[in-house]
Amino acid sequence: MSMQDPISDMLVNIKNYQISGKSTLFVSYSKFKESILKIFKYEGFISNYKLISKGSYKNICIGLKYFSGKPVISSLVRVSKPGLRVYKSYKLIPFIMSGLGVVILSTSKGVLSDKEARVLRIGGEIICYIS
Repeated sequence: MSMQDPISDMLVNIKNYQISGKSTLFVSYSKFKESILKIFKYEGFISNYKLISKGSYKNICIGLKYFSGKPVISSLVRVSKPGLRVYKSYKLIPFIMSGLGVVILSTSKGVLSDKEARVLRIGGEIICYIS
């Protein structure tokens, strides 16, 4: 597992664990990961997450969500990478699946979904698309 891009590692692990039918996933903790997971939970893509502390190490336990035996997340794409950052103004934020999907952005107001960014009229770095 490469730790050059921990956000990408978390997203790929979520995708792989859902394909394999697992119910929980443990990833290392960071505030940025937690803020992304808050949006996932709010939008209904994961069932829950909680912080687990063991000594000086923190992990996040992610509860994956299924509907009729199939994963809720059908597509999870990392857009902005360490080698190529992608920034968009609020007018140019794409609509995923005609608004059914979610774009997660890192803005000056924190990590936001595309809907919140359009309401606040701020753009930022596009982290990922999820549908």
